[in-house]
Amino acid sequence: MSNESAARCDGAGPKLDAASALLLADRLGALADPVRLQILSMISTSPDGEVCACDFVGPISKSQPTVSHHLKVLAEAGLVDGDKRGRWIWYRLAPGAVNATTAALLDATS
Repeated sequence: MSNESAARCDGAGPKLDAASALLLADRLGALADPVRLQILSMISTSPDGEVCACDFVGPISKSQPTVSHHLKVLAEAGLVDGDKRGRWIWYRLAPGAVNATTAALLDATS
């Protein structure tokens, strides 16, 4: 093996630790769906910064069970938070989660 070949192989290691990589993968997986991106867009552009679960059904043309599934995926990934008020849950972006996900992706690839 030449010195040039050895130099290219030395020192390579993951920039992300396993826990950070898992969190980033979970969040990116949650974001990798057009319906979930529509949901995040609706929340982020809402004048009040939150949207009732019932208000997603019409604009994204999905049934309430489907919307609930997508909201659950986003919540489990730590991207949205919800508060139950009466029989409905109001969702808002989890503080800093989208920015942290973007920053982690940029850091991992730079």
